[in-house]
Amino acid sequence: MDKPTPESVSPDASLTADESFTATSSAGLTYPWGDFAPGPGKLHRIADGISWARIPMPGSLGHINSWLLDDHQGFAVVDSGMLLRECSDAWKALFAGDLAETPITRVFGTHLHPDHIGLAGWLCKKFDTDLWMSRGEWLTARMLIADVRDEAPLAYHQMQRGAGWDADTVAEMAGKGWGRFAQMVFEMPVSYRRIAEGDVLDMGAHQWRVVVGSGHSPEHACLLNETTGVLVSGDQVLPRISSNVSVNLSEPESDPLGDWLTSIDRLLHLPADLLVCPAHGEPFYGLHPRLIALRDEHHRRLDQVHAELKVRPLRAVDCFPLLFNRPIGGHNRDLATGEAIAHLHRLRADGRARRDTVDGVHWYHAA
Repeated sequence: MDKPTPESVSPDASLTADESFTATSSAGLTYPWGDFAPGPGKLHRIADGISWARIPMPGSLGHINSWLLDDHQGFAVVDSGMLLRECSDAWKALFAGDLAETPITRVFGTHLHPDHIGLAGWLCKKFDTDLWMSRGEWLTARMLIADVRDEAPLAYHQMQRGAGWDADTVAEMAGKGWGRFAQMVFEMPVSYRRIAEGDVLDMGAHQWRVVVGSGHSPEHACLLNETTGVLVSGDQVLPRISSNVSVNLSEPESDPLGDWLTSIDRLLHLPADLLVCPAHGEPFYGLHPRLIALRDEHHRRLDQVHAELKVRPLRAVDCFPLLFNRPIGGHNRDLATGEAIAHLHRLRADGRARRDTVDGVHWYHAA
């Protein structure tokens, strides 16, 4: 199979897992730069030791923020954008603009989704430098890249049938093919530099501590500069949308929403006055109000599903009107299904629901 290049790939928004289905409150947040964003070829200095570049992307998100950290004799890149011409052209504009004659010293991937690591290998190759990721994100990415096959595995059919989709819809969903992840990521380096919770990364004048969260992805790495009061949050904390939290085929009995809520509780121990630099949206103040809003919204949705379970049994697909405030169609069925299952699994883990399986379909009841 030919290796994908930025020129050869068509966008597939379903692979980013960054699309939100339900708005959450952004009350209490302040945006020091309003709705400003740096333009093509431009960096914007937002604090001592960190600059901001915006990489455009197609779809509802429209962009990813790349954060450039002052490092020894250059910049460290945090998150790269997708393997798309639109994203690589944005980097080429930067290399001809504000990044002219400035080396990239290392590349970080906060987590494995293609809009965050799609061009990581391309940047590493261009600058002969290393990719830095947590082990859980690196290994999962490598597994997904390697899992290329002609047809969706039987387990995928079973998972979607279990969620309540009929045979025709399952066939349609499976018909999109398998192994599309590999087509959205430039060839990754064969080795990487591991980062883990609590690591302190020496970047000369600045040190950044690794803060790990989970739920949206296995081992998402945020970076905290305690001296300057800056948190590079990736998708672990976004200002206006809630990152997708889904059960996926690799761990069909997992409880990612439990991991997500636990991570929120841990992040609430960070200082409240940090400048938060998210992967999508604008830098903001108000870390604690935002975390509380994310936590409370999920609990509200859990309570709504539980209340309905007291009335009637539900499949995952029956939960969509209870969980989401937007239509679910062909482009977002997989993500919505995974998030609905995640809410039902959390209710099971809490002892508020039980599951029966009839003809391959999972029915959930109040416990």
